[in-house]
Amino acid sequence: MDLLNLFWLFLIVSSIAPLFRQKIIETHRLQLMRKIEEKRGSRVIALIHRQESMSFLGFPLARYIDIDDSEQVLRAIKMTDDNVPIDLILHTPGGLVLAAEQIANALSKHPAKVTVFVPHYAMSGGTLLALAADEIVMDENAVLGPVDPQLGNYPAASILKVLETKDRNQIDDQTLILADISQKAIQQVKATVKRIACCHYPPEVAERLAEELATGRWTHDYPITVEEARELGLNVSTEMPPEIYQLMNLYPQTLQRRPSVEYIPMPYPARPSVPGRAPQQGNHQG
Repeated sequence: MDLLNLFWLFLIVSSIAPLFRQKIIETHRLQLMRKIEEKRGSRVIALIHRQESMSFLGFPLARYIDIDDSEQVLRAIKMTDDNVPIDLILHTPGGLVLAAEQIANALSKHPAKVTVFVPHYAMSGGTLLALAADEIVMDENAVLGPVDPQLGNYPAASILKVLETKDRNQIDDQTLILADISQKAIQQVKATVKRIACCHYPPEVAERLAEELATGRWTHDYPITVEEARELGLNVSTEMPPEIYQLMNLYPQTLQRRPSVEYIPMPYPARPSVPGRAPQQGNHQG
């Protein structure tokens, strides 16, 4: 076999092998999801946005909640009996308000228990989905985020601040139009949060959630910790099933670059101290 044929054979194998790897990973995902369903007696829906290697070139695709996601999740909810609980595994930076609102509305209307699992983070629209759950299960270090609307690159709340700090006669027409849209957007998101949260929380808690999360109190990327989520009145647990972490491992990041973090992937129990070795003291250097 000459070099040219070897080259073409290499290209063919290089293009097909990742497809086989992807199929194997997808099979493992479904098997693990089935295991969780059997253990909890629920329907498991995974809404996980990670960058995956989609071809032998390994280019990453940015992911967020979009209309395709809402169509798929709504279909899964529709196929679930009213007496079957739903477990939503959520890992997302957020996305389109319309898509997130559709999913949240459907979850809040499901008669059986809805649990949202957040192993790492669920920001913006992801937090809106969490509000639709009877219970939010977060890792101790996981975070949620504010749901205040964004207009292009600017927070709606910050655009409204311009009206408070400048004379209207000194503000250009485009900014005035954006301010009008911003006011409507904030009102709409507040109403959505209250409507969704009222399905599982008292009216006063739903009102507080809408005010705190939708009006721009924090920056849009502010991390709301487990403790802060509980202070807001959310029903948060930290009893994360180990299978959820195992499932997250089946959504690999792109392999284009060297990993930034490496460790031996196994639990380490407490180890006995080495005989004759004094405990290490803290470093007090400035």
